[in-house]
Amino acid sequence: MVIKVFLASSSGSTAIKKKQQDVLGFLEALKVDYAPLDIACNEDNRMWMRENVPVEKKPTNGIPLPPQIFNEESYCGDYETFFDAKEDNAVYAFLGLPPPPGSKEAKEAYLENGPVENGTIVNGTDDAEDEENLEAEEENIDDDTLKAPVKEEEAQEEAEDEEAKGEDDQPVSEEEEEEVTEEAEQEEEDE
Repeated sequence: MVIKVFLASSSGSTAIKKKQQDVLGFLEALKVDYAPLDIACNEDNRMWMRENVPVEKKPTNGIPLPPQIFNEESYCGDYETFFDAKEDNAVYAFLGLPPPPGSKEAKEAYLENGPVENGTIVNGTDDAEDEENLEAEEENIDDDTLKAPVKEEEAQEEAEDEEAKGEDDQPVSEEEEEEVTEEAEQEEEDE
């Protein structure tokens, strides 16, 4: 599936130019395959775009302005609807494309519909099981990514405790502990 973006290469409007750049830049950032189709230099592109924008989506003057976005022959929307989808983290749904694995959109689709492959919902598990699977995956991610910093913090705290005990392994008094804490705070402020 190729996304078609109808543009005007020689538009005099800076607003239209900015909107076109925004759409193309975002599609490139997402690595979405798209075909820019110029309506300024190609009358066939202009006519096709005008004929295929749904009547209810055309402006009051009847002439849709670029950028207009299609997924093959299916109308996706104009800049405003694209922007709304971008703000809602729903660009792949807007474009009619399956979200890439691991994306926020994929996780939301997984929670709502279950497993999705190539844009198709895969049956075979119920919603409760799907939610448990996703939560388990998220816990694994959280565990793996958070274990290292937590262990480092714990090791540092243990080392500080050992230092506070002193060389003779005698427990420190509250006064000594307060002094060490104040010194540490003073060093942090100096940095």
